[in-house]
Amino acid sequence: MMGSYECRCREGFLLSDNQHTCIQRPKVQMEGAKEGPTCMDKNHGCAHICRETQKGGIACECRPGFQLTRNNKDCKLTCNYGNGGCQHICEETDHGPKCSCHMKFVLHSDGKTCVGERSVPSQAAPQLFPNETCAVNNGGCDSTCHDSVTGVRCSCPVGFTLQPDRKTCKDIDECRLNNGGCDHVCRNTVGSFECSCKKGYKLLTNERTCQDIDECSFDRTCDHFCVNSAGSFQCLCHKGYVLYGLAHCGDIDECSINRGGCKYGCINSLGSYECTCPPGFKLHWNRKDCVELVKCPPGLVAPKATLTCNKTGKKESCSLTCASKAHYLAESDNSYSVSCGIPILRGKSPARLNSSSSQSCIETLAPPVKQTASFKIKNAKCHLHPKLSGRTEDRGRTLGPGSAQPCSNCLVTFVNLKCDSSKKAKGRRARNPSNKEVTRITLELEAEVKPGDTTGSCNLSCLRQRMEKQVKTYIKALKKSINQERFLIRVAGLEYEVAQKLPQAAPIQENCGPGWERDGSRCVRCSSGSYYHGEQERCVPCPPGTFQEKEGQLACDLCPGSDGHGPVGARNISSCAGQCPMGYFSSDGFKPCQPCPQGAYQPDLGRTLCFPCGGGLSTKREGASSFHDCEVKVQCSPGHYYNTTVHRCIRCPVGTYQTEFRQNYCISCPGNTTTDFDGATSVSQCKNRQCGGEMGEFMGYIESPNYPGNYPANVECIWNINPPSKRKILIVVPEIFLPSEDECGDVLVMRKNWSATSITTYETCQTYERPIAFTARSRRLWINFKSNEVNSARGFQIPYVTYDEDYEQLVEDIVRDGRLYASENHQEILKDKKLIKTLFDVLAHPHNYFKYTTRESNEMLPRSFIRLISSKVSAFLRPYK
Repeated sequence: MMGSYECRCREGFLLSDNQHTCIQRPKVQMEGAKEGPTCMDKNHGCAHICRETQKGGIACECRPGFQLTRNNKDCKLTCNYGNGGCQHICEETDHGPKCSCHMKFVLHSDGKTCVGERSVPSQAAPQLFPNETCAVNNGGCDSTCHDSVTGVRCSCPVGFTLQPDRKTCKDIDECRLNNGGCDHVCRNTVGSFECSCKKGYKLLTNERTCQDIDECSFDRTCDHFCVNSAGSFQCLCHKGYVLYGLAHCGDIDECSINRGGCKYGCINSLGSYECTCPPGFKLHWNRKDCVELVKCPPGLVAPKATLTCNKTGKKESCSLTCASKAHYLAESDNSYSVSCGIPILRGKSPARLNSSSSQSCIETLAPPVKQTASFKIKNAKCHLHPKLSGRTEDRGRTLGPGSAQPCSNCLVTFVNLKCDSSKKAKGRRARNPSNKEVTRITLELEAEVKPGDTTGSCNLSCLRQRMEKQVKTYIKALKKSINQERFLIRVAGLEYEVAQKLPQAAPIQENCGPGWERDGSRCVRCSSGSYYHGEQERCVPCPPGTFQEKEGQLACDLCPGSDGHGPVGARNISSCAGQCPMGYFSSDGFKPCQPCPQGAYQPDLGRTLCFPCGGGLSTKREGASSFHDCEVKVQCSPGHYYNTTVHRCIRCPVGTYQTEFRQNYCISCPGNTTTDFDGATSVSQCKNRQCGGEMGEFMGYIESPNYPGNYPANVECIWNINPPSKRKILIVVPEIFLPSEDECGDVLVMRKNWSATSITTYETCQTYERPIAFTARSRRLWINFKSNEVNSARGFQIPYVTYDEDYEQLVEDIVRDGRLYASENHQEILKDKKLIKTLFDVLAHPHNYFKYTTRESNEMLPRSFIRLISSKVSAFLRPYK
């Protein structure tokens, strides 16, 4: 239409309140609904302006220069608007304006323009009609008209060019030349052009350049890790978790994947799992097989810790020797811990006990004697450092295997020593007024009693009492030796001092201490696959036949059945040489190995058994490494598993899935997710049914379940927004994805309360990628989302803000202005999570406006958007200016 444009919808659709989007007209009106048509859905059909009356109806109005037709909906042009489009004379008729001309002029074929009866147009002439004037119909000019001595002279605004008739202005297509200077997309508009960017990019404030959107900088983009890339991003999960719903991480139930490969039992945990063994068995080093627990044969003792003390005069000297299973942890410069041996875990089920023990044999199942002691050393610092040369300790009393002392019937199984240095404790009860360094040493000790050593005069209880007395005696000796700086820890043949008293002027320490090495100007732990060599005072790789899984250790562990061969710097036991390959097994998982017999398979390395195919099935050959090698009677497709009892394919039950062909199990969905139906073929079909969102008094958002993944079937969500007193609600729908082919089976509705007859603010059952902002028609909102079982889609994440009702007129003026949505750049603002959060922050708390400088605003928002908002704010604050 002249001077503007108007959007209209096809039959069966309604024009929404943004004046651009068409929504489907509801097929059935709710029975008993009393509310009439509203201007929100445009089902009234007003051509220009719709007004809601106080009685609940609507009334159509026309813009200036137009008048309402007899149907009270359409508007027709009158001579009062631009002279009805006529160049000379305009007459009102029932059918609209009728044009005519002055004397000596005739009406042009366009029905509006007047031409001289005898004039011959010339394109080279500076004017066409010397007798015309700008006072009559703007001199016939499309845009600007200037009177001159030779007649009217027409000109065009920027973005247009004057046509050969010297009156008509034609739009210039700026996009034809160098893409308008746009990085990505150039869209020509009337009198101008607009740059836009591809998905995953945003337009900078120069309105030409496109910049990658760093989705990883947004809140709640990914549960665990986010990796940004050009135009996109990717979510990643911690080990033991799997991605679902595009952004969420759920725990993998490894026990559902062929029972985790465990021989006996499997216990799932967050991010991991654990195999278990029956009573009388322990877990193999491969953490999956079970081996029998046996008594130590004569002359063979399980590796233990050895505690030795010697007294010369008034001096006590003690040492702790770690035969194996030593673990060192430097928690800070002033704290470390050293453990030797393996603790006996009592109070647990036999299966868990055996699964946690890695001893080669066990002497007794009698409860151990436990003792814990704490020491304090003033003006000293934790300092695990190789012993200074020249200091030797005499052999003395020993608490451990092979001792000739009265404690020969007790065996030390575990010693844990923790050293911690700190300044004066805070608080009124602090007992270090000089604020000197205080070192605290905590010692935990466990020792066993051999039931076989009981006699007629001393039973097991008697042996325990004797051993407890001996342990206490050694604890006292330890305290003295530590205070006298005569306590050493022996690991891998080297001796280390536990603590060192501070001299008057502490020397500058050039090295970083045990378990650490210098990397430039900083200290770093010895990496896994290496250990700290005390004599060389640096980290060195584990030699062949050994491995080390942890960082910062003082020694490497021996590989099972080690013969001194294998790689240098092995990081775990699986790196040890000689493991049985897939399809093979042996008694200890190392060579020599034998192939799995026919009818069995083994998919892992270093195993002590093979899994039977089951159901009497066989394999084509020995050494099968997968269930795929089993000769099944039917090939199962993804979403199914082969049942070896009935020998047919069974659909994976609800809550499980299978992505591969020819498998004999289904995988449980991660975390708290489940599937809509049985027979799922991908983890993407596992969905979280929990309704999402955060509801705050000032700001918040609602989110469909499993967003941004597809929402589940047959789900219903209800949210309530109850703002504080004298506050209104503003909603922004950046985009919403509901399947249009579903015939409104999935619906989102916002209204005053649960009643279907209450005031409705927003309702949709379709996909709209074009954003929309609107204010609630009621002071509070009841929001309901329902899905059926037919189709699914991505759903929505919709933010909201509550604002002071004094700003209602301003907010309404902004969100109802079509210019807010006409520009693609303005639409992207409503989709930008950071910008929306900033705008909502200012709207919810206007004083926060002063947190943002003019420069920051100009860098965040396009100039056109700033001009639009500034004009609205100025008009609101100074209405009479």
